[in-house]
Amino acid sequence: MADAKVIPFDDDRSRGGAVQRPPRRRSTAGRRKNGEAAAVREVQPLPGVAPAQDDVPVTREEEPDPRPRDEPGDGRPDGGLERRIAAGLSFLRRRLTGEYEVDEFGYDEELTDQVLMSVLRPLYEKYFRVEVKGIENIPSEGGALIVANHSGTLPLDGLMMQVAVHDNHPAGRHLRLLAADLVFMLPVANELARKAGHTLACAEDAERLLGRGELVGVMPEGFKGIGKPFGERYKLQRFGRGGFVSTALRKGTPIIPCSIVGAEEIYPMIGNAKTLARVLGFPYFPITPTFPWLGPLGAIPLPTKWTIQFGEPILTDGYPPEAAEDPMLMFNLTDQVREQIQHTLYKLLVQRRSVFF
Repeated sequence: MADAKVIPFDDDRSRGGAVQRPPRRRSTAGRRKNGEAAAVREVQPLPGVAPAQDDVPVTREEEPDPRPRDEPGDGRPDGGLERRIAAGLSFLRRRLTGEYEVDEFGYDEELTDQVLMSVLRPLYEKYFRVEVKGIENIPSEGGALIVANHSGTLPLDGLMMQVAVHDNHPAGRHLRLLAADLVFMLPVANELARKAGHTLACAEDAERLLGRGELVGVMPEGFKGIGKPFGERYKLQRFGRGGFVSTALRKGTPIIPCSIVGAEEIYPMIGNAKTLARVLGFPYFPITPTFPWLGPLGAIPLPTKWTIQFGEPILTDGYPPEAAEDPMLMFNLTDQVREQIQHTLYKLLVQRRSVFF
């Protein structure tokens, strides 16, 4: 297989040939007394719409078929299906020949749009039935840092947030997630994460992405949030040392708080096998009502109803450059983001009718 290219960082048929249909037989009621056929009244165009042909009356014999040409079952080829097949074959050819592009982080936009998003979309639309609010708070262009709560035992909330931004934003923007180093240590997850645009959760990578005008997603709770017991659901854990605030201040990009409801209940974590977790090198080993008791079936998440709300952005471009080194300012902004996310979580929980509906 050929090597993929790497992107530098800066960087209606004519009716004339149709077979004439035989003229229809007309009843005598359609003829005048002198035996001359009655002319069909000329079709008047709608106001503001020009007629297709000038001074040419349209008779019943010449009326076009109102069905679209690509409608299945009308004896004509399904052009939409043909286009999809052609696009699929073209995609496979580019993958086999290496005629596709990835950036320096390994992000493959074409693979993400055509394959990875297509795999996640049924889970997003049909299984979790995600409702998105506040998408207008995400800018149409330029860098922005989306900060969200983290939960669910497995990091499905980050993936659903990625689909939510791409499928609901008017500009179809892509969200680049900052992931923990464990993700890039797993054989299959490492490659898929890179292809989907994820990168290591470090200030250097975050600043480079924001400098390119990308949307960057971060979940500061980390493993403390995703691995917390079910009894502490929707209670935000500590947001670290506020490194994400420092990054946003250096680049002058807005911080967009994001609250996710529904992920906490997909794997209710009622216990943690710490010894087994240490042996396997995991931060925790979850015990749920279905796992490991039901084996692989216990790994199927519960079909909860999700809501993802993007809050009003917190602007940082009005601060001087040295503000990124001010610990008190970082603490205050971090606390402001955390409180806004927590308040929105409580509000969404009060509005929720049921965990599953």
